[in-house]
Amino acid sequence: MALATLPFSTRAADVEPWKTPENAIVIDAYELNEIDWSEMLSDKRIAGFISKASDGLPESYSCKGEHSGDTVAHCKTMWRKYAVSRELYETRRLLARAKGLLWGAYHLARPGNPIDQANHFLDYAKPQDDEMMVLDIEGIEPDNYMSLEDAQIFAGHVKTRTGRYPVLYTNHSTARHIALNRDKYRILSRLPLWYARYKPGIEGAFPMGNWDNYALWQFSAAANCSKRRCPYRVKGAENDIDVNVAPMTKAELQKAWTFGALLPEKPFEPLDEMLTASIPTGGALKATVEATVTIGTGAQTAGIVTLADGKTPFPMTVSAEVRAGIMANGTTTTLLGPRVVEVTPMNYQDF
Repeated sequence: MALATLPFSTRAADVEPWKTPENAIVIDAYELNEIDWSEMLSDKRIAGFISKASDGLPESYSCKGEHSGDTVAHCKTMWRKYAVSRELYETRRLLARAKGLLWGAYHLARPGNPIDQANHFLDYAKPQDDEMMVLDIEGIEPDNYMSLEDAQIFAGHVKTRTGRYPVLYTNHSTARHIALNRDKYRILSRLPLWYARYKPGIEGAFPMGNWDNYALWQFSAAANCSKRRCPYRVKGAENDIDVNVAPMTKAELQKAWTFGALLPEKPFEPLDEMLTASIPTGGALKATVEATVTIGTGAQTAGIVTLADGKTPFPMTVSAEVRAGIMANGTTTTLLGPRVVEVTPMNYQDF
């Protein structure tokens, strides 16, 4: 819970924080990124290095039976690549730590087997107590990435084995989905956030659920760095290297680096017991409806609406999915017989 007192949790989201010389820079890389370490380390703002460790489950060594459609030759090639990438990981780690950099490792989460994947990550990365562990969720497409339900199991198993939770790496849309459903994702929504978004500013992104700010912000990658224009050039690396900024100095980042505890959970705001809607129907006619809304994550209201002339009653149902603790204004359109009317809740939950 000491995370609540760290600088990253209280500073407001800002514009181009990488241009602030005091803010620490962190590099992250996968096995195909080329790096000249002497050149890279000439940038004294670089405080840490996070390397890709594992990706789903390990490759098959025997290449017998099914290989997800691969040929035996391709299977053997993938095993050799896997073996080389493990050696590269250890080499980078020795180099980075010898040069005084903070070290971290991430696991690219794939569908299924969250406990097996967590064990594979820990056996591959062998994280020391002062090294960051990261769960990489690239999206919510179930065919490509680990489900958020399984991601919670993964994070919990890492905590069981190491005594620490991993950091969550994800993009804005996935982070927002988790924040809007934080009553469902009670662990994921409290993991410190390594935030991927390639825009100069993040106004309006924070606070987001339990996240007041980011722990790291990945602001530069192949997606927005070219020979002509790049948010941040890393010496000794190609344009495809990922670059991150911390909302704190190198000294502050060193104290916070492992980020192993859950963030405080913000109280859930109770839903109002009364929903009031104003329904303009055109001309001089006006109508109102009142109905009870139940406490929880879903609600449906129904009732009889009588127009202002007192002569034209008709039934009406308003239904929507609501999320506990996320306040917002919303508008929906409901078809009532031949009429189309606007239903604008005056005190409503996000839907």
